[in-house]
Amino acid sequence: MVATKKYTYGLGRRKTATATARLYKGKGDITINGKPALEYLSNNKTYLAEVTDPLALAGKQKEYDITILVKGGGLAGQVDAIKLAISKALVLEAADLRPVLKKAGLTSRDPREKERKKYGLRSARRREQFSKR
Repeated sequence: MVATKKYTYGLGRRKTATATARLYKGKGDITINGKPALEYLSNNKTYLAEVTDPLALAGKQKEYDITILVKGGGLAGQVDAIKLAISKALVLEAADLRPVLKKAGLTSRDPREKERKKYGLRSARRREQFSKR
């Protein structure tokens, strides 16, 4: 019989990106789609700092190993989806962290999506330039 590790699950979405995070008791390793976080984020330390924001606010950076599966969207949307997924998992793990994360705006989804292109227009709202003559 195989012993399974206990984890806490969180789901986050942003634009067209969807991320699922699993928090395990550990020493602070973050893996995104099977790669170390910094490698997946193209060595962008700003994105890495943004991903670890919920952990930093909670003061639990070295308490959890996190595995993340993310798909869809671009890198910026994926980072926001990951951040939300980690926040939701942290709230499930320790409910007393909810006010801290909520005040920082990390527990709610950003609902903005790309507006669709309409027929007769160049993009969603951009028209052809009007010519009087």
